Amino acid sequence: MSRGQEAVARARRAFETGRSKCLEHRIRQLKNMQRLFSERQTEIAEAMKKDLNKSDVSTQLYEILGLEGELNMAISKLKEWAAPRAVEKNLLTISDTVYIHPEPLGVVLVIGAWNYPWAVTIQPLIGAIAAGNAAVIKPSEVSAHTARVMEELLPLYIDKELYPVVTGGVAETQELLRQRFDHIFYTGSSPVGKVIMEAAAKHLTPVTLELGGKSPCYIDKNCDITIACRRVAWGKYTNCGQTCIAPDYVLCESGIQDRVIAEVQNAVKEFYTENPKSCPDYGRIINQRHFKRILALMEDSSVAAGGDHDESDCYIAPTVLRDVKPEAKVMQEEIFGPLLPIISIGGVDEAIKFINKREKPLALYVFSQDDKVIKKMRDETSSGGLLANDCLVHYSVSSLPFGGVGHSGMGCYHGKFTFDQLSHHRSCLIKQLKMEGVNSMRYPPHTLKKLGWARFFILKNVDLGWLGRMALLAVLAVVAAVALQRFWQ
Repeated sequence: MSRGQEAVARARRAFETGRSKCLEHRIRQLKNMQRLFSERQTEIAEAMKKDLNKSDVSTQLYEILGLEGELNMAISKLKEWAAPRAVEKNLLTISDTVYIHPEPLGVVLVIGAWNYPWAVTIQPLIGAIAAGNAAVIKPSEVSAHTARVMEELLPLYIDKELYPVVTGGVAETQELLRQRFDHIFYTGSSPVGKVIMEAAAKHLTPVTLELGGKSPCYIDKNCDITIACRRVAWGKYTNCGQTCIAPDYVLCESGIQDRVIAEVQNAVKEFYTENPKSCPDYGRIINQRHFKRILALMEDSSVAAGGDHDESDCYIAPTVLRDVKPEAKVMQEEIFGPLLPIISIGGVDEAIKFINKREKPLALYVFSQDDKVIKKMRDETSSGGLLANDCLVHYSVSSLPFGGVGHSGMGCYHGKFTFDQLSHHRSCLIKQLKMEGVNSMRYPPHTLKKLGWARFFILKNVDLGWLGRMALLAVLAVVAAVALQRFWQ
């Protein structure tokens, strides 16, 4: 039996003991994870530095802070999330107890990504634990140092039987995908997402796919271009462009292209100094394979700013490409690096047409001071999320569902959305063995008179308070008695 098989079997046995369903156990695991991030900051930061050249502060800001917020929310809201949820009833069920009961799915597989290895791996794990599941955690092998630290630290703080960590590469992931899970949560690229979905289909396993795509950014000529470009530069070059919701390319009118280039350059100097290579806040490409892939994307486009690179250090400077053609290499796939192509269009209508000809993106950005332009972009396009006049920050709002649509993914998470995504919402109706007269309308022999009563009772939804329900029950008892008497006359 392989390591993956053993981990899944162990998690399944642990789940079958029922201990993961206990709310106190869930909260205890979440609090233990809080301790992990409080006590192990040094080990986490050192690994992130080796993998992506992230500074200690950057790791806290972009990796850990959001997880702390998710943990705080899950711990404080868990009893509310897990409680039965009352629903509207019809007259036929007015005396019954009708509710939705969230219950665990079972054993969940969480496959993380390398670009934000803690954030995108642990956040779904938080939801899996909160929902009462067991979970097998597969960190990305690409961020190897972080994967190793995750493998070492998680079993020290959370139940190692319920939440085993499986490290390794493609072979280990493929072996895991051959096992039966009750849900698979994957963050990564669309091509791999297709492989995940195909493997899941063999077991009829539901999936959440957090993918990427080419997220457009439209800059209106009438907006504050200085502020817009400052925010775009931050969104694009954070983590060296290796962010699934980074603005992938800019759409703007040709008349403001030079201004956009100049303002992006100014923001880069402000954020990363004249020499980003020596700036501790500017990251590196994850490995040489991706370094070469990104450089190849620049081959048929004109560099307007940046372009410097050093293969030995996996360094590519913040780069802007001008007058990019739609058929250019850089427009054929998600960049996932510090290249910002600028494409000239005639205005918002042409921008919308350009966006709609392509796959639905994970995020869509629009910079405009005109609410009509923002609403037009919202109403005439489709994307996982839409953000006006800023970049990335919608990811930090736990009350918003985060996820893609179409080619950019399926399902969503963050806060209560993660809990719901990894729960089964079980329909429950609890009757009493009383008021049998009301049920006569559904029993054979069927008549038009019975159908009329059934239409009345079933199609009338009610939402009454306690006193209203008591009064209605009294009326219904009389109606039922009269109805029963008439049926048998």
